[in-house]
Amino acid sequence: MTFAGRYWIQKRIEEENHQPHARLGVLWETRWRALVCISRFTLCVVSHRDIVGNQSMQAQKRIYPFMFGRVEDFEPIFEKIKDMERPHDWGEYASAFLDTAARLTSTAQEEENNGNLQRASEYYLRASAVYRIARFPIPRHPTQSQAWELGKAVCIKGLSLRPNPVAEVRIPFVHAMAGEGSDIPAYHLVPIPAHQGASVPLVIIFSGLDGLRTELAVWMEGWREIGVATLVVEIPGTGDCPVNAKDPKAPDRLYSSLFEWIGTQHTIDQNRIAVWGFSTGAYYAIRVAHTHHGKLAGVVALGGGCHHMFDETWLRRCDWMEYPFDCAHALAWKWGYGHNLEEFIQEGQDRFSLLKDGTLDSSSCAKLLLVNGMEDEIFPIDDYFLALQHGPPKEVRLVPGRLHMGEPESFGICLKWLHQVLGIADADVKRQLQALTETPVFYN
Repeated sequence: MTFAGRYWIQKRIEEENHQPHARLGVLWETRWRALVCISRFTLCVVSHRDIVGNQSMQAQKRIYPFMFGRVEDFEPIFEKIKDMERPHDWGEYASAFLDTAARLTSTAQEEENNGNLQRASEYYLRASAVYRIARFPIPRHPTQSQAWELGKAVCIKGLSLRPNPVAEVRIPFVHAMAGEGSDIPAYHLVPIPAHQGASVPLVIIFSGLDGLRTELAVWMEGWREIGVATLVVEIPGTGDCPVNAKDPKAPDRLYSSLFEWIGTQHTIDQNRIAVWGFSTGAYYAIRVAHTHHGKLAGVVALGGGCHHMFDETWLRRCDWMEYPFDCAHALAWKWGYGHNLEEFIQEGQDRFSLLKDGTLDSSSCAKLLLVNGMEDEIFPIDDYFLALQHGPPKEVRLVPGRLHMGEPESFGICLKWLHQVLGIADADVKRQLQALTETPVFYN
């Protein structure tokens, strides 16, 4: 529900503030440049609201969307494209990043050939950060698709050169329909006890609209350190997810295939499996909590939606709010509508609403935690109010005064809850969050 037909952030919806979106140079100077904040010891990213409030940039650590990145890599690029305005030429936009990414990749290869694997890993990952922003928020041009292909190649290369290497696995998509892919690409990391024959808990991470397995991989090492395996998978319509994005039932076939594969993994404790969905991935987390409740010890839906996210009023406004690019257009592309935003606006809610399809009123649901910032301008917080009024009881934690996903406080909330659900005693949340922050070591 919305309150008397008004959203929680109705006043913000009615405002006309296009400043952060006017030109790419404005976005870089007012928001993104501060997100690539590097000191000698720490790569830290801070929330936009903390930047505006002139709080200490070392105080609130975030890393999105510039994880693995260096400001020196991006500054010259944004200087070249600073005057680009909407509607963007996505080919021209993406092309501006390719030379820098190629140079970093070449340096990484040289370091690898010389046996300097730590340096090589860092340069591969720096290259992946540049390719990421080139294809951001979702590939809509062949050059952006090229950036995605090159970016995921250097990302897994960098991750595989670490002391605890991340592996890419191909999970059979046994419930695929005609025209869909045959496997589900995922990143997988298991802790030492699993290599020694023990079974360990598993956290399945559902990535979002623009943060894919190449980005959400930043969470894997922190979970490994406390003895938990991770599996990072992409949601329909993004990355390499093999399903028909326009099919509302496709996620059910996707996750049935996923859980069948997990059931064959003797290193995984089948009674301690959780899902953590990020942003658009939280929509799918809510769905899987209902459709596959028997497989899950718990589910966290961080920053998602379920019904009002498809409202025409919301979709016509969200292009000009918190999201740095054209949010509604990117969502239309993700849900299989390509450039046809109007068709998505007219059909999306009837096709994908978890209220209209009966999901929220299912008789069974896994233990489910809903978390978000109350001022979210990407997906309306009203969707979580709605979810609480349907189906089995759920848990909720809303973060006052915070935007999308309720960062940075929300991360600690989610981690503590997952530790409890998975029976992990004495885990250090602060240390786990520190594992997110990559420390640039090499400055040449």
